[in-house]
Amino acid sequence: MNTYMANEQTIERKWFVVDAAGQRLGRLATEVATVLRGKHKPTFTPHVDCGDYVIVINAASIELTGDKWEKKLYYTHSSYAGGLKTKTARVMLEQFPERLIELAVRGMLPKGKLGDQTYTKLFVYAGNEHKHSAQKPEVMVIKG
Repeated sequence: MNTYMANEQTIERKWFVVDAAGQRLGRLATEVATVLRGKHKPTFTPHVDCGDYVIVINAASIELTGDKWEKKLYYTHSSYAGGLKTKTARVMLEQFPERLIELAVRGMLPKGKLGDQTYTKLFVYAGNEHKHSAQKPEVMVIKG
């Protein structure tokens, strides 16, 4: 008996579109990361990028529970002494609504070259429009 291992020649990729309006950030990011990684397929191979493409629309309408809008912090550093800057989730949503979802999904992907390659298949848009209609994406419904 042989174990099946996917490779670049045998992978069939699909395109999915997800509406983030009214969705919880963590639950949405978990489902998106699973599809990007390819874990929803029976042909999943851990060391191969066998996932699908995901388009997330309406990122500006994402929801957070409790007081995370004020207490959840995002950090950046300029590499200079005293260069640490923090932003709350509410400020981040106002300035960069796509980045909330991108950072949440990025943290759920593997670290290293495989994670970098997987992350390039994610496309996040703040509004309702996207430029990938030529790929004929299927609608992916998030439970919960």
